[in-house]
Amino acid sequence: MIESIKWRISLVDRLETLLRHFSVSANVFHSGALCGVNELGEEEGAGQLHLVRSGEVGVSHGGAEVVRVSGPCLLLYPRPLAHRFITDAAHGADFVCAHLRFEGGAANPIAAALPAFVHLPLAQVEGAAGVLQLLFEEAFEQRCGRQALLDRLFDVVLIQVLRHLMENGETRSGMLAGLSHPRLRNAIVAMHQHPAQEWSLEALADRAGMSRSVFANQFRDAVGCTPGVYLQRWRVGLAQQALRRGQPLKLIAADVGYGSEAALSRAFKAQCGQTPREWKLAQPG
Repeated sequence: MIESIKWRISLVDRLETLLRHFSVSANVFHSGALCGVNELGEEEGAGQLHLVRSGEVGVSHGGAEVVRVSGPCLLLYPRPLAHRFITDAAHGADFVCAHLRFEGGAANPIAAALPAFVHLPLAQVEGAAGVLQLLFEEAFEQRCGRQALLDRLFDVVLIQVLRHLMENGETRSGMLAGLSHPRLRNAIVAMHQHPAQEWSLEALADRAGMSRSVFANQFRDAVGCTPGVYLQRWRVGLAQQALRRGQPLKLIAADVGYGSEAALSRAFKAQCGQTPREWKLAQPG
């Protein structure tokens, strides 16, 4: 029991580190019944999270029906994807829907690591019952501060969904799969928390409590790339966030583990196909 509790705390901490660097925010845009056929187009730079309180829903993605669900359940689209909901024309289904904006958009490592579509019965999301009860109460009432409270409750639900996916091994590959691994996650978190450190393969394998060769092979199988490539992607992602916030390249280079602006620029261009300056000029706003 004690080991199980420690494991769960460790997973939550891993998620907290990610969200501190790459935040996500929700904005509720619909609450109430959806009847008949409803088209939901792509919202630029945003995913969507739909909570179905009651009713049956057919879900399609531009063609044939993908799945038929019945509430209470959730439908998560971490990245923009047009979809269609088909419900009973007379009675419909009760929905609460929110746009999700991951900081950094498509480059956000959490959004990038999730499947394009997730369907979960709400009863499977451990510890979410109280939050969901309050969320549905607020969604179908007109109370002071309703929108602000709903947005924050959706933030909480999303964190609980991410926790569920990690704890139950439902992220098959990529960063979240690595963070779900009982040993690999120790090395990944070390890179996340200390990106400026000169991480060798030996040092990372030692953090994972594995031999160098076993660590390298299991990391590649679980995450989909080598530890060195992963570390470069993480560093460049942090550099992109810092550039968005107006920090000078010289300071960014030191913070993310490169000895000079030139070294960061080379890694940045290898990763993104652009220099940091070119990339920043191409960003909206």
